[in-house]
Amino acid sequence: MNETLKVTYIQTELTWENPKANKAHFEKKLSECPEDADLIILPEMFTTGFSMNAEANAEEAEVVLNWMTQQSKTFQVALTGSAMVKVEGMYYNRMFFVTPDGSYSKYDKKHLFTLAKEHETYESGNERCVVDYKGWKLCLQVCYDLRFPVWARNKDDYDALIYVANWPKKRVAAWDILLQARAVENMSYCIGLNIVGIDGNDFPYVGHSGAYDVLGNSMSQHNPEEEAIETVVLEKSHIKELREKLGFLRDRDHFSIN
Repeated sequence: MNETLKVTYIQTELTWENPKANKAHFEKKLSECPEDADLIILPEMFTTGFSMNAEANAEEAEVVLNWMTQQSKTFQVALTGSAMVKVEGMYYNRMFFVTPDGSYSKYDKKHLFTLAKEHETYESGNERCVVDYKGWKLCLQVCYDLRFPVWARNKDDYDALIYVANWPKKRVAAWDILLQARAVENMSYCIGLNIVGIDGNDFPYVGHSGAYDVLGNSMSQHNPEEEAIETVVLEKSHIKELREKLGFLRDRDHFSIN
């Protein structure tokens, strides 16, 4: 078990509806990341941008997974991010978590963004995903999931939340607030990766990717609105000491999700 976890996230622009260009772009970006990173995070729908044109742009899930697995092996680092994928004629906004040994986990976005009619194109997931990697338990979430705290509620079963997103400029204040809130209420690290630039629908994105500790303190150092490769180090001792001292998770409500 690692007492620390070195996590790198890539805040960047995406090429609209162009998987080939985006994969080439991220291959270059991955080569610029620290060689000793344990995990590298890619954005939501990193192959296309947040497009509803799945019929024309979705790749078979195995194609995306194979590319991520190859990059994970090449750079000897775990890799996570979401992409539009096709499985047996249906489309998913699927987040993969792959490791250098070829093992992987997947999470299908539960809360589809009805404002953009995402629910009319993609299938909703119904299972939460907590990955165990190097002794760290990481809860995978995608964009709109951030607005639903019950889905992310820590049952003392994870150490860090990871959100990947295409979260627009007009609502970026909510993004900042909610990432910090998820960290505080769950007594966990919370990392949120957003994109920058303008998508094919002329929506601007201004990043504001960030990492927060158990008390909601920002761990980020980069300019929040520029392209950046940011690395943060998570510490098990920080979680253990504060959870034991404050006990907030012990006092949480217990519930079931219908």
